[in-house]
Amino acid sequence: MHDDKTASPYEPALKHHFDDLGQQHEAAMLGMWLFLGTELLFFGGLFTAYMLYRVWYPETFGAASRTLDITLGAVNTMVLITSSLTMALAVHAAATDERRKLMAFLAATMVLGAVFLGIKGIEYHHKFVEHHIPGFGFQFEGPAPERANLFFSLYFAMTGLHALHMIIGLGIMTVMLIMAWRGRFSARWHTPIEISGLYWHFVDIVWIFLFPLLYLVDRHR
Repeated sequence: MHDDKTASPYEPALKHHFDDLGQQHEAAMLGMWLFLGTELLFFGGLFTAYMLYRVWYPETFGAASRTLDITLGAVNTMVLITSSLTMALAVHAAATDERRKLMAFLAATMVLGAVFLGIKGIEYHHKFVEHHIPGFGFQFEGPAPERANLFFSLYFAMTGLHALHMIIGLGIMTVMLIMAWRGRFSARWHTPIEISGLYWHFVDIVWIFLFPLLYLVDRHR
């Protein structure tokens, strides 16, 4: 939803260096897409490293992958997909000037994000108990433990970085919820909600790729 391009130059939300809200909206969206492009390159390096090592050490990476809890991973996937829906509904509520719905959907998105992090914390605890944390004390009963150590190093790097982005997202949603409670958004101006939604959807999409790569490949064995 684009903001009204015929807004008055005295619109409170309009920054002084823009002609109107439409121009401000387009600049903000462009900036966010450029930022997400840099994030894609950031995650892309980890994805590339993981896929290369998986091709080089398929048996060990497959055995290590099968130690992950596919049920918790699948539940977390459904949680994030649902959070993308609530975020999209929040953007729609902002565009139609429905403040209560906007606040409710933002709160629901935050709750689902917190659930995801809680489940991921349970998974990390399982890995700690099983001595699958890379470094001193690492143990692995399968083939080539040193290569399995590499798998878990990449697993924690990729999922940990993703979890960090989720935490940042929760912080952003908290700010958006406070702004919505104060009545800062309207059908005319709700660009921060749209930008926050793009960030949240990006983080969700990253997990959609992480889940099959880490949990599902070679699962049939």
